[in-house]
Amino acid sequence: MSEGVRSAAPDSQAVLRRAEELDALDAILPFDRRDQLAELLTDDDVATLKHLAGEGMGENTLRALASDLGYLEAWCRLATGGPLPWPAPEALLLKFVAHHLWDPVQRAEDAAHGMPADVEAGLRAERLLRSPGPHAPGTVQRRLTSWSILTRWRGMTGAFAAPSLKSALRLAVRASARPRQRKSKKAVTFDVLAKLLQACAGDRLVDLRDHALLLTAFASGGRRRSEVAALRVEDLTDEEPVRANPADENSPPLPCLSIRLGRTKTTTSDDDEHVLLIGRPVTALKRWLAEAGIKEGPVFRRIDQWGNIDRRPLTPQSVNLMLKARANQAGLDPALFSAHGLRSGYLTEAANRGIPLPEAMQQSLHKSVTQAASYYNNAERKLGRAARLII
Repeated sequence: MSEGVRSAAPDSQAVLRRAEELDALDAILPFDRRDQLAELLTDDDVATLKHLAGEGMGENTLRALASDLGYLEAWCRLATGGPLPWPAPEALLLKFVAHHLWDPVQRAEDAAHGMPADVEAGLRAERLLRSPGPHAPGTVQRRLTSWSILTRWRGMTGAFAAPSLKSALRLAVRASARPRQRKSKKAVTFDVLAKLLQACAGDRLVDLRDHALLLTAFASGGRRRSEVAALRVEDLTDEEPVRANPADENSPPLPCLSIRLGRTKTTTSDDDEHVLLIGRPVTALKRWLAEAGIKEGPVFRRIDQWGNIDRRPLTPQSVNLMLKARANQAGLDPALFSAHGLRSGYLTEAANRGIPLPEAMQQSLHKSVTQAASYYNNAERKLGRAARLII
C-alpha cells in the first residue's frame, strides 16, 4: 500500500503520532476532536494544517478547514475506498455534489438516488452526519471552497471552476429544495436574556462566569461564540466612566470598558476593531475576573465539576452548549436557541428599541448592511401597519 493511503483500520502508531502533532494546534482545534481528527486525517493533512497555522491563518478559518478536511477524508474513504486525492478529479467533485445535494422526492422513488446507504451509515457511525435529508447548500459550497483552498495551498489546481461542477451545483441546489435555516431558530432578545441570567443566579464560579459571559456577549454587540471564547484579559481596557444619559450632566456615571477584538470573521489581522461595554456588564465581568483570580490570559475558562478553573479557554462549542444548558434551566426549549441567538437578538432588540441601524452596526460590527437589516425588517414588519389591515 502506498504511503498516505488509508486502510479500514488506521495504524495505531500513526494515529498516535498525528494526535501528538495536533496537540500543537490545541488553541485552535477543539481538544475533544483531536483524536477523531487524528484518525481521519493523513500525515500530509496534518502537515498542511501546521503550515497554515505557521503562516498566520485566522483561527476560525483554520478550525473550519480542519473540520471540513476531516469530513472530506472520511467521506472519500467510505465512498471510494481510498484517501482524498490531490488534486481531486472532476468526477470526484461531481460525486460529492450528488451524494450531498439530492432530490427528496426522487429519493423516495429510487433508494440509490443521493448518498449510498453504506456511506451514510459510516458517516453517522463516526458522528460526522446527523441531520436527515440532503445537506444545506451553504454547507456543501463551504466544503468545496475549503477543498479548493487546501488544493491551492498544496501548489495544485483542481476542477473547482469546471462548468460541469457549476452546473451540477446549480441544478442540485434547486432539486434539494432545502429552506434556509437560521443559525438560531429564536433570537435571544432582552426578555429571553433576562431568563438566562436568572438561571445563572448564584455565587458559584460557574454561575459568575456564565452570568458575565452572557451579559458581555450580548451587550458588546452580540459577539460570535468564537470571539467570546478567544477573549483575553489583555484585550480589555478601562475607559473613563460615562453617564447613563449623555444629555444629562447630573446622570450617574457608569463603568466603561473597551474590548479589542483583533481578527474576527470579517476583519483582517491589520484591523484594530473594538467595541464598548458599559454599565452592568462591566460590573459582572470584573466580578468574575476578581473571584476567579484571572489577571491575564483567557477571560472565560473551563471549570471542572469540583469548581477548579482551567488555564484553557472555553471552546466556541462550549459557549454554545452553555447557553443551551442555561436555556433548559430557565424552562426554555434549548433546541430553539444557540449562541448565534445572542447576535441576532442584539440587533432585534436594537430594532425594537428604535436604535438606528448604523448605530447598532457600530457595536455589532456587521459588515453587511443587508444581513443586519434583515433583523430590522422583521421587527418593523411586526410593529408596522401593513400586516394589520384586517385584525
